[in-house]
Amino acid sequence: MPIEISNIARLGSLEFLARQIVEGFITGLHRSPFHGFSVEFAEHRQYNTGEPTKNIDWKLYARTEKLFVKRYEEETNLRCQIVIDKSSSMYFPVHQQLDFNHLNKLWFSVYSSAALMEMMRRQRDAVGLTTFDEDVILHTPAKLSRVHSNMIYNELDKLMLPYDKTNKQKTNTVQSLHKIAEMTHKRSLVIIFSDMLDNLDSYNEIFAALEHLRYNKHEVVLFHVYDSVHEQKLEYENRQYRFIDLETDEVLKLNPVEVKSRYENIMSSKKEELLRHCYQYQIDYVEADINKAYDKILTSYLIKRSKMM
Repeated sequence: MPIEISNIARLGSLEFLARQIVEGFITGLHRSPFHGFSVEFAEHRQYNTGEPTKNIDWKLYARTEKLFVKRYEEETNLRCQIVIDKSSSMYFPVHQQLDFNHLNKLWFSVYSSAALMEMMRRQRDAVGLTTFDEDVILHTPAKLSRVHSNMIYNELDKLMLPYDKTNKQKTNTVQSLHKIAEMTHKRSLVIIFSDMLDNLDSYNEIFAALEHLRYNKHEVVLFHVYDSVHEQKLEYENRQYRFIDLETDEVLKLNPVEVKSRYENIMSSKKEELLRHCYQYQIDYVEADINKAYDKILTSYLIKRSKMM
């Protein structure tokens, strides 16, 4: 189902600014440690009066009698890598048809990613997309061309399918994040969408993977995607339920009311542990509750980020 991005307009003229130095040719929004252009051609853009003439494509002018400038891959405000956890747990709560007012965690992540990508495309920022479950499934380098953007939108569309119980995908967040740190060669803004339900017994290995991204000089933003009602607070009716693990098919029969208090304390403790570690390593932690509108969560975060800048 094609992604509807009309709601992106609600984000207005907000900008996603990089806090730290990122690689790329900077035109005013972000700082860069480099100067000049790369040799990789991306696309043409119309020449603006007063610009230097050294990058005008004179051969194209001879054919069209119009002035166009060659834009190269390094001529970008920011390099951003959007990372989406597409494991089976991200399909919670399970919906057979897309309902924009009731998104599961994966669809919430996809719409949020599409909104951020559209914003960055308007800023002339280079964007790449990575998806993972047990391993890295897709990894596209950050580029700014329209063809590349359309390819990413098509890949996001592919994630908008309903949950398939015959094709369960487990999660290996640790291995995937380490690979992403090594595969993302240029310093970038790495935005991760995940429910962080992997390694719940001990987050230490996940912390090490997040630190790997920071060690490689990437700026990291973690959108912790969850259902506050059912996953965090276990709010169900006072009766017996059959809970089925979306990744393993393991079945647990119980009355959630009987364990609600202890469960809620554990989940709250894990979330606080994750938040503290992100703060310690200067990783932006964003609570992304799917019971709230994704555009409101993005707007709130971007306004807060702009004030901190």
